[in-house]
Parts: sequence; structure tokens; C-alpha cells
Amino acid sequence: MGLYDRDYTQAGERQQYHGSPQMRLNLPRLTPVVKWLLIANLSIFVIGVLADPVGDFLEDWFAVDGGSWSTALQPWRIVTYQFLHNRDAVWHIFFNMLALFFLGPPLERHWGSRRFLPFYLICGAAGALFYLFLTAVGFLTAIPMIGASGSILGLLAACAILFPHIVLFVIVFPLPIRVAAAVFVFMYFLLIVTRSNNAGGEAAHLAGMAAGAGYVLLLPRVGRWRMKMRAGSWEKNLEQQRKLQIEVDRILAKVHREGLHSLTGKEKKTLKQATQMELRRQKA
Repeated sequence: MGLYDRDYTQAGERQQYHGSPQMRLNLPRLTPVVKWLLIANLSIFVIGVLADPVGDFLEDWFAVDGGSWSTALQPWRIVTYQFLHNRDAVWHIFFNMLALFFLGPPLERHWGSRRFLPFYLICGAAGALFYLFLTAVGFLTAIPMIGASGSILGLLAACAILFPHIVLFVIVFPLPIRVAAAVFVFMYFLLIVTRSNNAGGEAAHLAGMAAGAGYVLLLPRVGRWRMKMRAGSWEKNLEQQRKLQIEVDRILAKVHREGLHSLTGKEKKTLKQATQMELRRQKA
């Protein structure tokens, strides 16, 4: 799977060619989290290939296993399995890292590193949890699961919503990213329903896509809800300050007319509260 964004040579950067204009393939500039995710995945894969005992140990302790209680008792597995890949199939890690290389940087630049990393891990965790659910209800046969595909498909879904101009090369066919995403959803659903040999992996793929799409679609609503909550809290504080100021003015007028000895305990407490608030405001 490859990717290009149809961003041909800009007018201000146009080079002179002898003949017809040429399409330029734009390789993304790596962002910090994507770079370290690539390094981590490739390093773990190489170590596992070069040292079988280490690879076996990693899969024993960090893969998702729906056939035992290990995942329930060791919840880190729903995250760590994302960094393990099939050591007998180089294409597994190759296509996952290729997709991460192309799809990760646009999202990390869009959201920032602090938001991108949790998003990536949550999509993968969603894939693991959906797989575990299907095995728990007996729909799928429980076998150990590894791979970053759930996370990668979450990136694909997010990019399809945020950057619909992206074009993917699926095998050798260029497809708009939204068309490619729809094709993948249909294909994974069909493979799950027919219980293919890798139905568990397809379930993780589909759940990762759902998590990615849900995150992107719900994030603006959550942001608007937070803004409304903050606005409501600010208005409430402003109203409380206005009422306090009215009460302070009334108390000071009473002191002017009748003297300080005329104040009740509650009125003295209100003056003390107003004084403390004013001191905090001045320090700020």
C-alpha cells in the first residue's frame, strides 16, 4: 500500500522539465512520535528474528491471548501486543510500518504529539478488546494475537475523515482514501462473518477503524461541551462575585451609618471573605 496526496509542483516551486509536466511523489516528513514508533516496532521485530528465545519470551508475556486469563490479569497486553509482529512473515510488519510512515505524520501534525500517541494506542487497544469479546462469547476461536494493524486502521479511518484528498495505492490501484476505507470495512466485516483463518485479526482491524472514526467524530462535540461547561462556570463565578460585591457595599454602608460594632457575625465573615479574594486577585 502506498500513498500520494496529488499535491503537484506548486507554481512558485515549478521546475523546468523537457517535455510534459510530471507528477511528484511527496514523502512525508517524519514527526517525533511516528519516528519512535517506527524505531520501536522495527527494533523489537529484528531482535525477535535474531534471537528466537527473546522473540518467544516477548510473545508469551506481551501478546493478547483470548484463550487464557492472561490478558485479563495482565492488562498491559492490549497495548504491548501492538509492538509485536509475525516473525515468519516480513510483509506483516512491512505494510504496517509503511502505512504508519505515510498516515501517521499528517495526524500528528494536526493534533500534536501529546494527542496523537494516546489515539494510536487506543485504536490498537480497541482492536484487542473487540477480539477478546468475540472469543469470550464463543464467536471466534481464541488464539494469540499480535500486530499494530488495529492502530494502523485507526489512522486510516481518521485520515479518511480529516484528509479526504489523500489517495492510497491498494496493491497497484489508486483509490481515494474514503473509498479505500469503505472497501476495507466491507472486506473485514465479510471475513469476520465467514470466520476466515484470520477472523480475529480482521475483528481487530474493524474495531481499530471504528475507534479512529469515533474519536475524530466525537472530539469536536467533546470540545464544544467543555467550552460550554467552562463558559457556564465562568458566568456562575461572575454572578457570585457580583452578588458578593453588592453585599459588601451594603455592609460598608451600614458600617458608615451605625459603626463597626453593629455588624453581625455573618456580615463580618462576608467582609473577611471579600478581603481575601481581593488579596488573591492582586497577587495573581
